[in-house]
Amino acid sequence: MTLQTTTEAFFDAATWTVTYVVWDRASRHAAVIDPVLDYDFKSGHTRTDSADKVLAYVREHKLQVDWLLETHAHADHLSGAHYLKERLGGRIAIGEHIREVQATFSRIFNFERSFLPDGRQFDHLFRDGETFMIGGLQATALWVPGHTPADMAYRVDGAVFVGDTLFMPDVGTARADFPGGDAHQLYRSIQRILQLPPDTVVCVCHDYPPESREPQWQTTVAAQRASNIHVRDGIGEEEFVAMRTARDATLDMPALILPSIQVNVRAGEMPPPEANGIAYLRIPLNTLPVHR
Repeated sequence: MTLQTTTEAFFDAATWTVTYVVWDRASRHAAVIDPVLDYDFKSGHTRTDSADKVLAYVREHKLQVDWLLETHAHADHLSGAHYLKERLGGRIAIGEHIREVQATFSRIFNFERSFLPDGRQFDHLFRDGETFMIGGLQATALWVPGHTPADMAYRVDGAVFVGDTLFMPDVGTARADFPGGDAHQLYRSIQRILQLPPDTVVCVCHDYPPESREPQWQTTVAAQRASNIHVRDGIGEEEFVAMRTARDATLDMPALILPSIQVNVRAGEMPPPEANGIAYLRIPLNTLPVHR
């Protein structure tokens, strides 16, 4: 990072998720990337411990939040974007291809008739290559599909926030077997990221570390190209797709995919309460693929 930007990371050990606050030193305007809302699967209760750490940091440093950026509709945690927007302001944004994800999952979950899969739940939908401002700092949204059809990376001041597209070099890359995922697209998206300058800081959204190290979330393009176990230099598209397809066939669905997706396609809002005043999350039976 340059002296123009400060970045603070918040690691949620329960979901292995990293939330970032990126702010312009000159103006103290900020973006929050991939915030987490805590969810207890057993009781159905939500908590705000993770989001409150972000909230406290923003208030301590007297930051003005311009953006709440989602890299995609996550399948492993509920989004804290709506909660933070109510307290900090800012615009919740995601890539414009979220409409495809909404359309797919609105059918799977049989959402209420008033839910429209047109992205209106978000304040802004980014186009590929669109630039936007964080205070006086220009950032760029990059469409990097493959993990899902709607994945975005955000390039800010010498760093790129890649969501689930890439992990740390010793962990590899995202899966591509969710509805709408595509391993060929994922490979091409990763190559786009790896064509950035070698010293570009790569900020990942998750880390699943081996026992030999603690969680980490920053690396570089050069390090990814040299040693990523799935896509280092010299690994071609067909080799990657074969590896990714075989590996994905062994993976269980994320534990929180069903509650997470139906909240995250709504920009972090819960489904509307039913006649008894209670909001419900739905569990579609025998619908998503299962690997045995």
